[in-house]
Amino acid sequence: MDRLNNAKVLIYSHDSFGLGHLRRCRAIANALVDAFKGMSVMIISGSPIISQFDFRSRVSFITVPGVVKLRNGDYTSLGLHVDLNETLAMRASIIQHAAEAFGPDAFIVDKEPLGLRGEIEYTLRWLRMKGCRNILGLRDIMDESEALQSEWERKEAVPAVENLYHEIWVYGTEATGNPVAGIDLSDRVLDRMHYLGYLRRDLSSNARIPERYSRQPYILVTPGGGGDGEVLVDWVIRAYESDTNGDLIHGIVIVGPFMKAKAQRDFKRRIARIPRLDFEVFTNRIEVLMKHAEGIVAMGGYNTFCEILSFDRRALLVPRETPRLEQKIRSDYALENGLASVLYHEHNANTGLMSEALHRLPRQPAPSLSASPGMLRGLDGIIDRIAILLKNS
Repeated sequence: MDRLNNAKVLIYSHDSFGLGHLRRCRAIANALVDAFKGMSVMIISGSPIISQFDFRSRVSFITVPGVVKLRNGDYTSLGLHVDLNETLAMRASIIQHAAEAFGPDAFIVDKEPLGLRGEIEYTLRWLRMKGCRNILGLRDIMDESEALQSEWERKEAVPAVENLYHEIWVYGTEATGNPVAGIDLSDRVLDRMHYLGYLRRDLSSNARIPERYSRQPYILVTPGGGGDGEVLVDWVIRAYESDTNGDLIHGIVIVGPFMKAKAQRDFKRRIARIPRLDFEVFTNRIEVLMKHAEGIVAMGGYNTFCEILSFDRRALLVPRETPRLEQKIRSDYALENGLASVLYHEHNANTGLMSEALHRLPRQPAPSLSASPGMLRGLDGIIDRIAILLKNS
C-alpha cells in the first residue's frame, strides 16, 4: 500500500475539441487522489480553459499549445501564429520533458493511442522502457466500426496498442458494445481489455446551486463545449419562441465556451426576449445545475451521459452525426434501453417535435428504472486496476 500511496500517475488528454477529454481526465484524477492518500497525479492537456476547473489536492496540470480540430477533420494551431508541425513539435517536446521530470509509475492516455499526430509515441516508448505502466483509456463508443478501422489504420494505432500498452480500459460496459469492434487486435491485446463501467460523477459536500436558479423548477440545456451545438440550441429556442401560452418549464441554456462568438451573441439576443429562458456561456460547476434540473437537453456526449446516469436525470438527447457517429450510437442505445428520449438532427426544422419533447421531458421515466447494476462502477474499476498494476510492477 505504501507503493500505491506514493505513486505518480501521468494522464494525457489531447483536447483538440470541446470539453469531453478534459472532464473525463479530471474525474479520473480526482478519484485516484481520493483513493490513495499520497498519490500524485499530473494531467497534460491542450485545453485552453483547464485552469477554470477545480482539482483536488495533489492533482496538477500542465498545458501544451492548443490545437483545434476543424469540421473537415483537419487540425490548426490555436492562438499561435506558427505552422501546425511546429506546434506539434513543441507539444511533443513539452510532453516528453514533463514525463521525464515527473517520473510516473502509470501513464493513462485518453482515446488516442499515439496522441495527436503521434506526439506521444516517443514518450510511450521511453516510459515503458523505464518500467512505467502504459494504459489506454477508451470511452464506451468510439465511432462506427468501418470509420474507426480506417482511422486507426491511417494513424498506425494497432501496432501501438499491441506493443506499447499494458492494458486497455473501457469506460463503459460490455452491454454497450466493444468500442474497437472490427479492429484487428490480437487475442493477447483483447485479454488485456477491461470493461470498467461508466464514470460516476458526484458533488462535493459544499456544492450549492446558485441562488438565482434555486427559486423554481427548470430544465438544463447544454451542448457541452458548444463548438458543434448550434442546431440543438436553435431548436430549443425556437420551441420556446413558439410557446405563446407559456406552458414550457423554465430553462437554462449554457451554450458552451467554444461556440462561435456570433452564434453566442445571436442566441443571447433571442433568449433575452423569452422570460422563461436564461442564458449562460460557461460554468465550471455544471454538475450542480444538472443535479437539480427537472430534465436535461444535451447532445449525447460521453461525459453528459455519465452525469445523466449519475444524477438520475430525465434526458432528451439530440446527437450530432458528424464528424463521427459516436453520439448517435450512444443515443440509440439510450433510447432502446429506456435511459433517455432522442430527437435527431434530420428533423430539426420541425419546431413542434422539440416542443412536444420538452413538454414530455419532466414526466418521462428516470434512467434508474432501466439502468443495469454496476453500470456506474467505472471509477471504482480504475482504482482497482491501478492497485493491481502497480502492486505487480
